Parts: sequence; structure tokens; C-alpha cells
Amino acid sequence: MRRSLVVGNWKMNGTLASSELLAKGIIAGLDSNNADIAICVPYVYLPCVSELVKGTALALGSQNIADKSTGAFTGEISATMLREFNCKYALVGHSERRTFYGDTNESVAARFSQAQQQNIIPILCVGETLEQREQNQTFEVINDQLDAVINLVGVAAFNSAVIAYEPVWAIGTGKTASDEQAQEVHYYIRQYMAAKDQVIADKIQILYGGSAKPDNAKGLFAMPDIDGGLIGGASLDAESFLKIFHSI
Repeated sequence: MRRSLVVGNWKMNGTLASSELLAKGIIAGLDSNNADIAICVPYVYLPCVSELVKGTALALGSQNIADKSTGAFTGEISATMLREFNCKYALVGHSERRTFYGDTNESVAARFSQAQQQNIIPILCVGETLEQREQNQTFEVINDQLDAVINLVGVAAFNSAVIAYEPVWAIGTGKTASDEQAQEVHYYIRQYMAAKDQVIADKIQILYGGSAKPDNAKGLFAMPDIDGGLIGGASLDAESFLKIFHSI
């Protein structure tokens, strides 16, 4: 049976003091649970948060990762660097990176590969814009995003990866896909993987990443192919984030 996973994406928010306080608040509220939990914090706060989460159930992740291993790439952070701070996860292909910073399906695939080379679990973000949904291109878009990774590293790489479905039209807008809308796409992704490898399809965690909150998380997580959430704004408050986690 698949374990559930809830990941907080803090994005470009917080200060050193507030990051420490938030991490401590999450840790203090954890109890026994049949699910995994992680936070993806801004790069500059990785060192301090890494120390705070040691020995706890709270895992650490990065919000991005370089598509190269080393070299003259000013401003980039390599998988090797992230591994030194015990990052278990790395987001790759988040819609904000694709939209605002030009990440392509090919560069996202390279980031996915770089993460795995340092035993970091990539959380591959896929999803469609509102325009693409209205033009009935959702599944075509997701096919292209998944195909790019499989073409580079092969389907077996998904033995150690997570997929997060982000309906781009529901990120930061306050809109949320209905339970049924989210389930439809999650089911599609699992069937896509099943056509490649049934064993991987059965075990891979597929998260919902579109404005999940304490009041809608339980319904989303009850769907058979939704294994947890990639949580944005609600992860910036320990109480809200923990309510989402405990709703699994």
C-alpha cells in the first residue's frame, strides 16, 4: 500500500527567525502518522532548518535544483551542494519555474536526473494552464512533461521519484480543482505510468498541488489516486499545515 506524503513549499517567503519558528512549530505538532512529511525551504535557510529537522520525522527538500552537476553557472545550486544539507527531496518543474524562469520539459528532465545522481528524490511537477484546460489539452500537456523525463532517464527512474499534479490555474488563485477533477487527472497519470510499468504505477506517490487547504484536504486525499499534497500558502502556518497533514 502506498504511503501518503505531504510537502510544504515555502516559496520565497520568510526570514531566518520565522523559518526557524515555523519548522519548530511543525516538528512540535507531529505525532505518529502513517504518512510522510517534508518542507521545501528557500536555499539560504537550508542550513539552519537542516539542523532543526535532524532526528525528526520532518524531511527537508529544495525548491529547485541545477540541471548541471558543477561549473560556471552563476546563481545555480547543484545536487551535490543540496545533498550536504541532507535534502531528501527536490522540486523539479514547478509551474512557477516553468512560467517565470523558462524551465522547459528538457531542462526539467535534466534537473530530475541530477537529483537522482545524488540520491535526492525528485518531485516532478506537471500540470496545465487554464488556457490549456479550456482547449482540452490537459492530458497532452502532461504526456509531454512525463515523456521528456522518461526519454532521458527511463521509466525505471520513477522507482525513486514523486509526481505532483499542479493545475496551474489553481495555484495562488484561491481556486481549487474539485475532488473529482483532481482524481481524474491523477488517475490518468497513474494509467500513463501503468502502460510503462505496472509495478511503478502501483507504488508511485502522486500528489495534488493546487491550493489545498485544511477545509478541502480531506476530500482530496480521500480520492483513490491522490496520495497527498504539495502545499503552498497553507504550509506557511504550522497549524494549517499540520491540519492538512493530519487529515490523511
